[in-house]
Amino acid sequence: MTDKKVAGLWIDGRKAIVVTNHDGQDVSEFEVRETVKADVQHGNSNENAANNVEQTNKVKFYKEIEKIITNSTDLYVTGPGTSQEELRNHLLDTAQYKNLNIKLGTDSQLSEEQVLEEVKSHFNA
Repeated sequence: MTDKKVAGLWIDGRKAIVVTNHDGQDVSEFEVRETVKADVQHGNSNENAANNVEQTNKVKFYKEIEKIITNSTDLYVTGPGTSQEELRNHLLDTAQYKNLNIKLGTDSQLSEEQVLEEVKSHFNA
């Protein structure tokens, strides 16, 4: 069991399942803290407006994840595609998270329980 505040998550473009071993302040058992859903906009009349809305929604999605992982020293991010790399880049460009130790993995669709087990396994908990 680690005494560091760590977090892990599975992410794709639509949702993130976030697991931490802390409530922001106190280290505790690993548990699924929250499933964050991304806003998806449909039906914009032009490509530029659609792209702007998509980028705004993505930043909003990442900010929701940031709230849950606050005070973490290590972060494990897994998922399909490039979503985990995009989140890592976003966090490393954010002053509060520039020293966060981020490790990436690759997994297809996982349930909340599978994400919990994957994160616990990664941190040897």
